[in-house]
Amino acid sequence: MRTLRIVSLCPSNTEILACLGLTDQLIGVDHYSDWPADVKKLLNLGPDLNINIEKVIELKPDFIVGSLSVPGMEKVVERVKSLNTPFLILDPHRLGDIFDDIIEVGEATDRYQKACDLVDWMKERIEEIRQKCPKANPPLRLYWEWWPKPVVSPGGKNWLTDLSEIVGATNVFADIPEDNVKSDWAGVVQANPDYTMVVWTGIPLKNVKIEKIINRPEWRGYPFAKRDRIHILEEGWFCRPSPRLITGLEHLAHILYPEIFPEAKSFI
Repeated sequence: MRTLRIVSLCPSNTEILACLGLTDQLIGVDHYSDWPADVKKLLNLGPDLNINIEKVIELKPDFIVGSLSVPGMEKVVERVKSLNTPFLILDPHRLGDIFDDIIEVGEATDRYQKACDLVDWMKERIEEIRQKCPKANPPLRLYWEWWPKPVVSPGGKNWLTDLSEIVGATNVFADIPEDNVKSDWAGVVQANPDYTMVVWTGIPLKNVKIEKIINRPEWRGYPFAKRDRIHILEEGWFCRPSPRLITGLEHLAHILYPEIFPEAKSFI
């Protein structure tokens, strides 16, 4: 197998590369890449929306993995394309796109079989969870909060819509065929969720205070705004289109059906 000097410009890319056994070939990552822990020792190339391309050039990588998974990354991608370096730009939306991306990264890094095995494992675990989840009618309605002001949620063209369906639930904004949906507190009330799933992109759990969510004036008195219906989640398990979504899926199943599912066991 080839040994490459690889640069990753997005946390989900870094996680895919790590799951393919390529951590030791990474030489630089974006600021938000934090899994596995060893990558935090690598050269920090800046936040994913403002990558220091000059630092990338200085590293003389053999391969760059970029992404369009976050709005605003287009400018970084254009700079990457202008370099005389082999690159791969990932642009996942649904869960199937993530499977395809893993295979594509595996092909580009001589890890094709490992990528196929990883995707097979993900699909098998997904099916195991799907089969064990109760089939409620109507399904539980989940409000996913990616950002509070302005209110941003995943729409129908997003992997969290898929994860919701796997556990027998539905994303309240699944009928909007977009990657991201902008709403407001009143719009969330109108969507009539059963649960609030708070997963602020790039924000650690300790910085998300449940009291502020409970006390939103527009939400007072609604079941989905009660303490036992609000779940503050690990953003690394839900916001990043990588194999770690499986741990997020396990945790989601545990939240909704604790009597059936133990706590997440994969922890990748």
